[in-house]
Amino acid sequence: MKVCLILEGSYPYVYGGVSSWTHQYIQAMPDVEFILWCIAAKAEERGKFKFQIPGNVTEIHEVFLDDALKMKASGRNKVKLRECEAEELEKLLECRSLNWDTLFELFQNKRMKPMALMTSLEFWNILENICLKKYPFAAFSDFFHTVRSMLLPELFLMTKEVPEADIYHATATGYSGLLGSMGKWKYGKPFILTEHGIYTREREEEILRAKWVIPYYKQQWIDLFYTFSDCAYSHADVITALFERANRIQEDLGCNPQKLRVLPNGVHYDRFSGIPVKKKDGYIDIGAVVRIAKIKDIKTMIYAFAELKISLPESRLHIMGDVDDEEYFTECRQLVQQLGTEDIIFTGVVNVIEYMEKFDFTILTSISEGQPLSVLESFAAKRPCVVTDVGCCRELIDGSREDAIGAAGICVAPMNKEALTHAMYRMATDENMRMNMGEAGQERVRRYYTHESSMSRYKELYKEVV
Repeated sequence: MKVCLILEGSYPYVYGGVSSWTHQYIQAMPDVEFILWCIAAKAEERGKFKFQIPGNVTEIHEVFLDDALKMKASGRNKVKLRECEAEELEKLLECRSLNWDTLFELFQNKRMKPMALMTSLEFWNILENICLKKYPFAAFSDFFHTVRSMLLPELFLMTKEVPEADIYHATATGYSGLLGSMGKWKYGKPFILTEHGIYTREREEEILRAKWVIPYYKQQWIDLFYTFSDCAYSHADVITALFERANRIQEDLGCNPQKLRVLPNGVHYDRFSGIPVKKKDGYIDIGAVVRIAKIKDIKTMIYAFAELKISLPESRLHIMGDVDDEEYFTECRQLVQQLGTEDIIFTGVVNVIEYMEKFDFTILTSISEGQPLSVLESFAAKRPCVVTDVGCCRELIDGSREDAIGAAGICVAPMNKEALTHAMYRMATDENMRMNMGEAGQERVRRYYTHESSMSRYKELYKEVV
């Protein structure tokens, strides 16, 4: 069996939850031949893998979005679109539901060149009509450059050669979902979509905060990602999420409920369950296994720990993970200096299993998550966790409806510094509660979230769709 795994902004270029899941996923299926179709932002990342690629990966196809900017138009471009092609292109520009197969045909089989299209009179006329209709008081130049920024990446992706496989498996609805849909269209093979988080909602939050998007066109950008999800949801044969609430969100976004499944994550329980309880040394050590990125909200973590340190000077915070955003990392370090808070240690990438022995409990302050592996690993090691109420975190802490094991930590609202400080203080000062929560978390993972049970579900799904 040959599976084309389609990845965006993750494996094998960066560490983190989805990347770790992907690496373990491939290793867990040695009898499956994997083709990796990897989408990254910058061509300078080519070949710079942070993982040792498993032997059952037989092909790696790298696609870099900044290569789209290198495409050139040649002279005066005369483009003739069929009426149906012009219609679907107009729908794409307006971010309406469209027949993506018509565009796949245009760029794959007819070899339409994106820059030839975007510098043609026909494209210009479509763009002008939309601008007059939707943005009559906006500068056309602003609209043109906004559309160009929005459209170039997906038109570029639609020109890429599609690797041939028995199954196409994408890990998000965005650009990877677009390529998965194109694989389904081209070869008529099954397409599985696995969402670790709800990609569309994550991009919406990101765009609303973005300073680089002209405020007038933020909704246009948001609508584009909803259009991507519509493409992936309509083409996929099976759509999986990590927890039930995510399935409900997918249905709200227009996914056919008959396609939906819940396939939770799992961790290597045996690797973590034997880690001993931390020896008392006069300190309370808090661990955060997290990528340094805005979506992880490290700044709120730092502010909350600074408050904790005032009332609990014997506390230490260890922030472990790769740097995803260098600028944000610099801001975090500057914040630590401004606050004058001691005992915040940025460790970089470490062996989590070895480092876990140092902790009394762990913390996760994300503003968006799916089903974080770091929380499950902490539970398996009998370390309770303070988390924000995003994604599946509350369910991991409190258990699902059939789970009466008990609380395995404390859940607080995202970006709430005061609630986070209070939760950390409770966890740090109540040893009996901390131990009971640690045991509950370990039992929850043993019953419901092992790596073996998770992988067996995916293996069965592959057999089913083939």
